Amino acid sequence: MKSYFQRIGRSLMLPVAVLPVAAILMGIGYWIDPSGWGGDNIYAAFLIKAGAAVIDNLPVLFAVGLSLGMSKDKDGAAALSGLVAFLVITTLLGTDSVAMLQGIDVEAVSPAFGKINNAFIGIISGLVAAAMYNRFHTVKLPTALAFFSGKRLAPIMTSVAMMVVSMILLFVWPVVFSGLVTFGTSISKLGAVGAGLYGFFNRLLIPTGLHHALNSVFWFDVAGINDIGNFWGNTGVKGTTGMYQAGFFPIMMFGLPGGALAMYHTAKDNKKKVVASLMIAASFAAFFTGVTEPLEFSFMFVAPVLYLVHAVLTGISLFIAATFQWTAGFGFSAGLVDFILSSSLPLANQPYMLIVQGLVFFAIYYFVFRFIIVKFNLATPGRGDDEDEEMVEEEVTAVTSKVSGSSAKDIEFKRQAKIIYDGLGGDTNVTAIDNCTTRLRLEVKDMSKVDEKKIKSAGIVGINKVSDYNIQVIVGTEVQFVADEMIKLKK
Repeated sequence: MKSYFQRIGRSLMLPVAVLPVAAILMGIGYWIDPSGWGGDNIYAAFLIKAGAAVIDNLPVLFAVGLSLGMSKDKDGAAALSGLVAFLVITTLLGTDSVAMLQGIDVEAVSPAFGKINNAFIGIISGLVAAAMYNRFHTVKLPTALAFFSGKRLAPIMTSVAMMVVSMILLFVWPVVFSGLVTFGTSISKLGAVGAGLYGFFNRLLIPTGLHHALNSVFWFDVAGINDIGNFWGNTGVKGTTGMYQAGFFPIMMFGLPGGALAMYHTAKDNKKKVVASLMIAASFAAFFTGVTEPLEFSFMFVAPVLYLVHAVLTGISLFIAATFQWTAGFGFSAGLVDFILSSSLPLANQPYMLIVQGLVFFAIYYFVFRFIIVKFNLATPGRGDDEDEEMVEEEVTAVTSKVSGSSAKDIEFKRQAKIIYDGLGGDTNVTAIDNCTTRLRLEVKDMSKVDEKKIKSAGIVGINKVSDYNIQVIVGTEVQFVADEMIKLKK
């Protein structure tokens, strides 16, 4: 199970790597035109729409990225299956479709289905699509149906599977969504404690997309709170209105960047350059715009304990800000742009104290994250064996440029691949071939058939038996080319 979640985290790195730049574009556009969101300024509109093209489609990016990353051979047909999965479920569970399926007016449809396009649905779509691809991409149908065999069958079976998933969620999703709304309404009566609980559950529910249910209670006029509208409209109470927004500023602007620094410092030395590029971009996006997904999804699945700690600290931050009545608000998210814009509003109360609080949380996140990562040896970016291939693109490109056109190298890769493959037991024993930065990650049916002595004769660095069915062969930075040759042998 741990390995499975680490594979999810690794697969998410590809779409997550796209987010920071998009978030920064939106933040700059919103800074230029905070009131019109680009409607009053063509330059702001251009930047906002360019960034929104990525941010607003994060769920579908997750669906495609996960289906590709979780597939056995990283084939384009797997990515297509992910897109098919997402389109099926979001179409079937869209408000108009649900109204038709239930035979009711669109206005009577549960508001839960208005939030069906979320990261959780994208993740479910990607995982189902990958499972369907891995199961069916080699299936051969009878001659009359041969055209639909193999990789063409994968997206077809994916669409069937997602129909079943959609039917289940048709009944489950609104119940869970409405339950969270009720829960949010109840904790809203607890003052600062309620604000803290809201902050905790807001972060905890991010992976499921159900945080929208809680947000609607506190930020909008679902239960009479309307924290965002009242704060910006100057229709609330100074020191109270904004309590469900203010505590996010110390976390998004300072806390998470502190955690990012800890992840950088605990990364392996040969991975720090790559990890730094991701963490710097993601931290700037969080600080400047308040968009935290690039950081959160970088450790959410590979280190869920760390994400739980993040949720707890977020709750504590909201509780502290609400207790001392330090308030600021946001129209986009809790980043520098909104902090500056909201600090001059009439209902802002000692907003500078949120900066002080943020500096404290930067230190807390750094030392707590660093301690937990090292203590429990968590596979945060730059530490695990399951490093994302896209994160080391620069390294792979450098290796490619060195070996391209080198027939001697090509021959050596083929020789190593053949020896290793035979040493693993060949076609009858090898079930899966993958690689990370320096290692072949392999699955076999019977570990007793593995000939370690023969494998080592290929000149490899070492062997690591992870479990009864999983074995890693340490090749070095040119592992990708050996893996490619082994995949050819398996075909």
